[in-house]
Amino acid sequence: MDVPLPGGSVDQSEDYSPAATVVRFDPPLPLLRAPVPSSAASGEPPVLAFRDAASWRAAWEAAEASLLSQCEAGARSGCSITASRKCKPPWWKGLLGGAPTDYQERERCEEREMAACLEAAREACVKFAKEKCIEPFRDARIASEGLLENTKFAIWGAGSNRTSSASLCITNSQYPFNPRPGSTNYKGSDLLDSFPSEDNNIKDDD
Repeated sequence: MDVPLPGGSVDQSEDYSPAATVVRFDPPLPLLRAPVPSSAASGEPPVLAFRDAASWRAAWEAAEASLLSQCEAGARSGCSITASRKCKPPWWKGLLGGAPTDYQERERCEEREMAACLEAAREACVKFAKEKCIEPFRDARIASEGLLENTKFAIWGAGSNRTSSASLCITNSQYPFNPRPGSTNYKGSDLLDSFPSEDNNIKDDD
């Protein structure tokens, strides 16, 4: 509580109000996957599975985008150093009493080198991101339709108000896939194999 001081001022050194004492934490991140019963023999431990094909595809694209962004950020730093080294005048030029450095030409040189370096780096980063994601997401499990509808777990991408990832992902109605009867889950590779070749961007890019 506030302690009144002479002169009418208030000592707030011992403020125990909720605004001063309550520490607010960010809400927990929802789970990417939830446990589902294994489709193998009884007694097998549960497996982690995505809610549906849409959340599986959205997670794949989000992972690729994150890896691509981090790779390009590192490439920008490296390209900046490379462009500066390529375009700076040689160390011996000042010793011979040559013409002063044309900084405008050096700037144009660095822009050209930077653009060329980033273009090459982006192709490498795209390949790197795909290679890192394809194997784990092909082996990832996806729950059979409706299995996780009433789960108590908060699963990423399961809410009705989905973010922009919803516009990137496919839905089961577009590419229906029916696992074998009695199965609780299936692999991402099974879903990939069911896509029409002309619409399967993932397989074509790989």
